[in-house]
Amino acid sequence: MKKLTTRSFKTIAAILALVLFVQIPAASAASLSELKKERSQLEAEKKSINKSLEQKTNEIQTNQNRQQKIISQLEQLGAKINETNHSIAVVELDIKIANEEISILEDEIAELKEKIEQRNELLRERARAIQSSGTVSYLDVLLGANSFVDFIDRFSAVSTLMDADRQIMREQKEDQEKLEVQKLELVKTKEELEANKAKLKSLMASLNQQKKEKKQLVAELEKEEAKLRSEKTELKAEYDDKVELSKELEEKFLKEQRRLAEVARQKALEAAAAKKKQQNSSSSNSTVSSGNLPVVSSGHWTRPAAGRFTSGFGGRDIGPIGSKNHLGIDIANSIGTPVVAAADGVVSYVGSMNGYGNVVMVTHSIEGQLFTTTYAHLSGFNTSVGASVSKGQQIARLGNSGNSTGPHVHFEIHVGEWNGSRSNAVNPLNYISL
Repeated sequence: MKKLTTRSFKTIAAILALVLFVQIPAASAASLSELKKERSQLEAEKKSINKSLEQKTNEIQTNQNRQQKIISQLEQLGAKINETNHSIAVVELDIKIANEEISILEDEIAELKEKIEQRNELLRERARAIQSSGTVSYLDVLLGANSFVDFIDRFSAVSTLMDADRQIMREQKEDQEKLEVQKLELVKTKEELEANKAKLKSLMASLNQQKKEKKQLVAELEKEEAKLRSEKTELKAEYDDKVELSKELEEKFLKEQRRLAEVARQKALEAAAAKKKQQNSSSSNSTVSSGNLPVVSSGHWTRPAAGRFTSGFGGRDIGPIGSKNHLGIDIANSIGTPVVAAADGVVSYVGSMNGYGNVVMVTHSIEGQLFTTTYAHLSGFNTSVGASVSKGQQIARLGNSGNSTGPHVHFEIHVGEWNGSRSNAVNPLNYISL
């Protein structure tokens, strides 16, 4: 009974080991696929954050341009304020001069009034003298002459007195008119100066208000700029965190890919041993598959799809994959045309990937060298992550997904592990024949 139990335990252990041996590669492949998806998502997040950083930088630049424009306006306002202050000072000086002239005129008016009063007094004295002498008039004086000579003397004296009276009256009238004219002119000038001063004061108040508003706007813009810079700093910190996380994911990704490469190597060894047993001279050339499947070449590699070769490897104008450097070849055909594995290997990725659209990746171990093939712009899949595939076995269907300008399959070969920069891509035509 004990012996039977031990044998049963060994049998169960062997079965479990076999199950684990089968499941571990699939689990590893699934893990690698998840890491690729996570890395792709992380790159998208980094791109989004970087776009936000650029937007914040543009907003800060726009803010600074607005500040500079307002500061320039403030400088112009300052110049206008200085000019207005100067004009006000000139007007105030003119008002001061006008007031001084008015004061001088008032003194002259006082003197003129005194002269007028003196002339009035002279006339009054003359009138009193005439009254005290009776009703003697200039005519009586003339008629009382004793001789002709006396008459001439009296006439000359009377004429002199009459001319003097007329001159006094004329001067008094002219002085009064002059006084009125000067007074009116000075009052008018002063009123104009006061009105001009009031306008300048109003302009000054308006300029000061504008200056106050501009300064307030600059303060608000400076506050907004500080906020934008703070947000940009936070975005930069978030981006740096994503970069660090991206490095960690890259390490995990490479570790999983190496693990999967070992699985592919083991599969390749098993496949090579199996083919060696089945190998015969009649089938050593090439095999033609049915339908739209491509001709399967002898050797390790075969073309991935039947169709027309449309684009080669190397530098070219921006193409469907969005790069100036075309890192693969394109084979065009109708949508749904079978796409096959270019060599024996293990499927390491099935899904969507940015501009590639729908993608399948296969990891190969050929004569000890690790390769990764990429099949992009697919319309559908015929495999899953972790599946072992043989050269010429259908894995997908040709399509037009992602950044594609027409139905075709974009095919890449990478020496070693696939990386996001695709720095290890080589010309597929060095490995396959068309």
